[in-house]
Amino acid sequence: MSEPTKSVKRDEPWVMRTYSGHSSAAASNELYRTNLAQGQTGLSIAFDLPTQTGYDPDHILARGEVGKVGVPVTHLGDMRTLLAGIPPGEMNTSMTINATAAWLLALYVANANEQGVATNDLRGTTQNDILKEYLSRGTFIFPPLQSRRIIVDMIAWCAVNAPKWNPINICSYHLQEVGATPVQEIAFALANAIDILDAVKSSGQVSDAQFPQVFSSVSFFVNAGIRFVEEICKMRAFVDLWERIGRDRYQITDDRALRFRYGVQVNSLGLTEAQPENNVQRIVLEMLAVTLSKGARARSVQLPAWNEALGLPRPWDQQWSLRMQQVLAFETDLLEYEDIFDGSTVIESRTSELVDAAWSELGEILSIGGAFEAVDVLKSKLVNSMSSRTSRIEKGDQKVIGVNAFTQTAPSPLGGIDNILKVDPKIESQMVAELQQWRKTRNQSAVDIAINSLQNAARGGSNLLATKVR
Repeated sequence: MSEPTKSVKRDEPWVMRTYSGHSSAAASNELYRTNLAQGQTGLSIAFDLPTQTGYDPDHILARGEVGKVGVPVTHLGDMRTLLAGIPPGEMNTSMTINATAAWLLALYVANANEQGVATNDLRGTTQNDILKEYLSRGTFIFPPLQSRRIIVDMIAWCAVNAPKWNPINICSYHLQEVGATPVQEIAFALANAIDILDAVKSSGQVSDAQFPQVFSSVSFFVNAGIRFVEEICKMRAFVDLWERIGRDRYQITDDRALRFRYGVQVNSLGLTEAQPENNVQRIVLEMLAVTLSKGARARSVQLPAWNEALGLPRPWDQQWSLRMQQVLAFETDLLEYEDIFDGSTVIESRTSELVDAAWSELGEILSIGGAFEAVDVLKSKLVNSMSSRTSRIEKGDQKVIGVNAFTQTAPSPLGGIDNILKVDPKIESQMVAELQQWRKTRNQSAVDIAINSLQNAARGGSNLLATKVR
């Protein structure tokens, strides 16, 4: 007979999220509460394109996009509905929002304050990364330097008022989506962080004593691609370089403050419409790349659903992705061990190569003025990298199963017209009607005073978020 299994102390698992939101605040709230009941441990809010770019649902440029790729949040009432029944003091909330991040954080804080939750008890993240919007996505509103000022004000405000909140989530995820190599993903993201931190220092809003806390509040959002070994090494390289930057550039000595804290969504670029069932194993392998190495393990993980290349996933599809995380965290013995890659000559050699190459690339960016100054140079490099990737796939040099290799397939039992969620087209008119009703019932005089106060702060250099939230 085998001996009884000894009790082993296990590490706590990472925060488990699904990136979700659609149609309306009420529909998204129902989805969030369902996901939380299924064992999800944090929220990851997807906003629709009008919300991301600062347009109300009744604006002409919002037509056809309301509630499509995320939830529309236009005013405080929407935020109340979105988070109804979800205690803000107990939830770790990630908001994937950039150009309008200050506005959404203000709504989140106002909703929490209405419930008697102190701002300094709030835990979560605003993505708030404008540079990668210029490099990869395009949902920016203000020019780079003006956008950076808003980011700096948010960081300074959070340092005093919401120290548990991550005011910026430097996002290399979308850089990989538009072609970045691992070296570029590391170097561009770190250059972005340095530019922001230097701007915080020069703003005079944060004291030297506060700065280590500011440094530790900078989090990252990364992409885990299908090149499994290389992705593990990439994350270990990120850890090494972030600590080097903290110690050498900013004189941070607290080991906890020096930790590279990141959340991850695995590579949606690699998900395919052809044979979409293959996306399941892609997602699992990419999840392993950011969880197996304890020293470089993600703090939070959100996985796409197998059918996201086809459209919006259904609740069942999101549950399937959540169960992938839960099986790894609670059924396997992964969390019982130290870093299983320490001492691996393959891992350590490739990590060292990435560290050296990324450090050299970072030095070149800093030598031409930093990430914001070099945005056009970075954009050009990403275009070239994406062109190279596309060419490799087209030539068959980079195999994608079901697309350019092993394309023959049996009919899928997962197919059919109901295998994705479809947003009711009537939701747009409903959101417009609710917005117009909100405008009728609000205190317009108070709105005008608040907007005037914000304009004066923008012209005069006062902290913008303090003006908004007050």
